Amino acid sequence: MSTILIKNAHVVNEGSIKVQDLFIKNGRIEKIADTIETNADQTINAEGLHLFPGLIDDQVHFREPGLTHKANIFTESRAAVAGGTTSFMEMPNTVPNTLTQKLLQDKYDIAQDNSLANYSFFMGAANDNLDEVLKTNPRDVCGIKVFMGSSTGNMLVDNEKALEAIFSQAPTLIATHCEDEATIQANLANFKEQYGEDVSIEMHPLIRSAEACYLSSSKAVELAKKNNTRLHILHISTAKETALFENNIPLEQKRITAEACIHHLWFSDADYKTKGNFIKWNPAVKTAADRDAILEAVLDGHIDVIATDHAPHTFEEKSQPYLQAPSGGPLVQHALQALLDLVKQGKMTLEQMVQKTAHNTAILFQIEQRGYIREGYWADLVLVDLNKPHTVTKENILSKCGWSPFENHTFTSTIEHTIVSGLLAYTDGKIQEVGSGHRLLFNR
Repeated sequence: MSTILIKNAHVVNEGSIKVQDLFIKNGRIEKIADTIETNADQTINAEGLHLFPGLIDDQVHFREPGLTHKANIFTESRAAVAGGTTSFMEMPNTVPNTLTQKLLQDKYDIAQDNSLANYSFFMGAANDNLDEVLKTNPRDVCGIKVFMGSSTGNMLVDNEKALEAIFSQAPTLIATHCEDEATIQANLANFKEQYGEDVSIEMHPLIRSAEACYLSSSKAVELAKKNNTRLHILHISTAKETALFENNIPLEQKRITAEACIHHLWFSDADYKTKGNFIKWNPAVKTAADRDAILEAVLDGHIDVIATDHAPHTFEEKSQPYLQAPSGGPLVQHALQALLDLVKQGKMTLEQMVQKTAHNTAILFQIEQRGYIREGYWADLVLVDLNKPHTVTKENILSKCGWSPFENHTFTSTIEHTIVSGLLAYTDGKIQEVGSGHRLLFNR
């Protein structure tokens, strides 16, 4: 195993920023000190650069198996490490849906051969697969995914008995997509009655409404409280939902937690005019007031982590009329840069960003020896030049779909190097084609 010496980095970790050296050996951080003098296979002069723990993205859709015309684990893990995301947790609405332990293992086998980032995969829940769900091993699987509202795929869990059984018996964390399907269908029928097939993208947040989100999220919280379930609600998109969560106890003690996503922190419904279907997500991007409330909830601890919900579709698919265009888009390559722009705008600090993208994700999922810059921990690191602008173009997008909602935006920072499990996976604009990704393990 190679050794890496990082010199003079501004290390952002556990609430402080210090100029330090790091020595990496056998995949792990062996030493952190003000000065380290030793020989190494690779030495990185990090003067003027900031060193962060690699982002841990707890919600991505890498589309393999079955939807690989959109993306696959190899292409999207490349995009991840180019953006400073060193670990991901991938969702089960692939084809076939990940509803058996065998299908779950198939995905781990693919990632073992192809992923440049560290990986874990959610086991999918359906109305009729409780036996398979209960076989999930909390030690080496990040969690169980429940769609309480249909999204891409066909995994809606709408049977009350099935929901009760999953919430009462799940052996590990349950992550939920919360939108009330009956409300959405009623809203859609109303808009179709008025506009026929000419329903426009601007109506998306009215169809997949704040009410639909709150109805479902509040039901999930109620179920979790009743059954003492370890519940994690994904992609909060409304101000109203933030009140469902607590910020008066340590994260380690929380049984109910929440996630915010990059697009709900960045865009608002005003952006539909220019971005159209390319910011069509479920749940929908809503008002600027919702966006501001979500950021406030992230900062005050009602929302615990920031992720992407990276979910690529082809340019042609997204270019269809609103009703036909699928929801979702690529975000994993530019998540860190987007957050650093928010830092530059004074909306959060570097220390807060690290807390919500690495430390808290490690705490929330009980990830073993990752998410911090600590001696003995795996070396999952990203070095960033905060003062080197980077413009997103079709030519430098690495997601297989070849487009980004950030196209033509100039970020204020540039990702210089990404280290995954002690190996240099990305440096100076180039992917290092090495199998650096490891399977995540959990202290459960």
